[in-house]
Amino acid sequence: MDPVSAALIQKALEGLNRRFQFTAQNIANANTPDYAPIRVEFEQELARAAGRGVDAINAVAPRAVAAAEPEGMRLDLELATASQTAARYRALIDIMGRQMALHRAVVTGGR
Repeated sequence: MDPVSAALIQKALEGLNRRFQFTAQNIANANTPDYAPIRVEFEQELARAAGRGVDAINAVAPRAVAAAEPEGMRLDLELATASQTAARYRALIDIMGRQMALHRAVVTGGR
C-alpha cells in the first residue's frame, strides 16, 4: 500500500472512531433535557489533504462540533449514524486486512 493510502486509511479510522465515541455519548444522553448532540467532522478536510501528501493528511484532526438541532436530538438519526460509522469502519479494516494478506503472500512466496 502506498504511503498516502495508508495515511488516509489511518486518519479515516481515527475520525470514525472519534465519531463513534461521540455518537455513543449522544445516544446515552438521548433523554437529557437541552442536550446538544456532538457531530464529528473530518471527511472534507481529509479529502482536501489527500492531494497534498502524507504530511497534510497527518495534520488533519477530527473536529467535534455541537450540533444545532432545532427539534432536539433524534435517537433514530443517532442510531443511523452509529450504524453507518460502524459499516465504514469495518470496510476500512477489511481493506487493511486484504492488503496485509497480499503482503503476507508476497513475503511467503504464496505459500
